[in-house]
Amino acid sequence: MSINANQTKWDSVKRYKLKKMLNELSSISGHGTELVTVYIPPRRPIYDVISQLRNEAGTASNIKSDLTRTHVQDALSRTIEHLKLFKEVSENGLVVFCGAIPTGKGFGTEKIELYSVIPPKPVQINLYRCDDHFWTDHLVDMMKDDKVIGILAIDTQETGLGILTGDRWEVIDSLTSGVAGKHRQGGQSARRFERLRDNELNEYYHRVADHAQKVFIDQFNVKGIIVGGPGPTKENFLKEEYLDYRLQNHVISTLDTSYSGDEGVREIIDKIQEQGVMTEYRLMEEKKIMKKFMSEVYSGKGLGIYGIFDTIKSLQQGFVDTIIVTDNITTLKVDIKCNRCGNIQERFIEKHSIPSVRQELLSIQCPVCKAVDSEISERDIVDYLEELAMMTGTKLEVISGKTEEGAQLASLGKIGAVLRFRPTART
Repeated sequence: MSINANQTKWDSVKRYKLKKMLNELSSISGHGTELVTVYIPPRRPIYDVISQLRNEAGTASNIKSDLTRTHVQDALSRTIEHLKLFKEVSENGLVVFCGAIPTGKGFGTEKIELYSVIPPKPVQINLYRCDDHFWTDHLVDMMKDDKVIGILAIDTQETGLGILTGDRWEVIDSLTSGVAGKHRQGGQSARRFERLRDNELNEYYHRVADHAQKVFIDQFNVKGIIVGGPGPTKENFLKEEYLDYRLQNHVISTLDTSYSGDEGVREIIDKIQEQGVMTEYRLMEEKKIMKKFMSEVYSGKGLGIYGIFDTIKSLQQGFVDTIIVTDNITTLKVDIKCNRCGNIQERFIEKHSIPSVRQELLSIQCPVCKAVDSEISERDIVDYLEELAMMTGTKLEVISGKTEEGAQLASLGKIGAVLRFRPTART
């Protein structure tokens, strides 16, 4: 299996596939040290890596276990043959995983499989490992968005602190001020009341600044900060430079909002999307995609549809402009192929249900030749959608299932689409 990166941009489908592959590889445990991992940095010559692996294959002849020795040598041989296909590695380098993968049918039935990845960022290490697990941590780290933005929603009553990174946002904490309102109580002079209130505000701003340092610098090491809130509080807070200079010097934008605290963080995220701030963040793209989809769903025009059967039917007929699916969808496309006449019946089944319904699927009668003699094959639903999308010129977007937008789509079956036009009754 091979995953190649677009040299300029990783789209949502590539990210989904790589995350899925890494999850699968991370869960594999070999019977011995027979799983090979190779990380090749951008400028390392291919012939140099091949030479190293040939030496490792010679060393592997000393392994005492016959089965482990055979598996290691086979994995190294397969990796070497794969590397011969490259004249040089890409500008991001190359990562190869190869080894004897357990089939679940017992010891000695393992199958040699190879996974090749051109990563989304340049490989920074030169690594060869032969172990009982694949070394996936470096690739997993590459998938993390290294640009974390802090969100601060402040007024005189409360402050919310959140982060925005890649395809998610999160409220981290909030704190209240304890500052008295602007109206003084009886018995207090106006000057004394204002002096006490100013002292309370000063203490509150210092608490906010200390908290911001702990969250945005110590915990998340943000690359920038966006400050928002109702009224002039945010401007006063920044003007007096309460923030640590590492944050003060990296304020990206200040935004007027109706709320502070947790709701203010949420409102700032929406404002960022509306005003085009931080448009390179995947979350902003997903919010825009889902906003268009939901507006079509509620418009009554019939251009927003959801649910796996209606969506796939419209996709097959070429009606779909954009198809949207969450990255936590667990549906598989199952083909039931008749061994007698070759007819194929399709089913869409949740992955966890496959073991319990497998025998039932095998006993389904062929509608063409009436035989009960079939075999079944399973396929990830996103792979199937990508194939249909390429055939019909449809855009496919995989969005995070952890965001509000992902939860919104999950309530509609984790899959939906925006149509190019509304099908007529005849079509």
